[in-house]
Amino acid sequence: MLNVFALEAATTGGGDLMGLGTLLLMAVVFVAFYFFAIRPQKKQEKEINAMRNSLTVGDEITTIGGIIGKVVSIKEETCVIETSRDLTRIRILKSAISRVDVKAEDAD
Repeated sequence: MLNVFALEAATTGGGDLMGLGTLLLMAVVFVAFYFFAIRPQKKQEKEINAMRNSLTVGDEITTIGGIIGKVVSIKEETCVIETSRDLTRIRILKSAISRVDVKAEDAD
């Protein structure tokens, strides 16, 4: 009888150690996920927001939909671009701007 209790105590102690190891493994996976997935995405979002906030009149841009144009005016959430030689103007959201192809100061 005494050996059965000793065996039970040894098994229970090992179970606590296994739970701690599992918890530690989950923490390591979460930290790795943060550094490889969440952090780079946040950094990219900051860079895109900085690009959109630094727009100036005269910049040549490309929208998410592939429209290429020159910025004519800028408001808080929108901007107006000219898209052709006929001076066709389109009002778009700043969030639809994919990239700045040529800055206004570089075009001169």
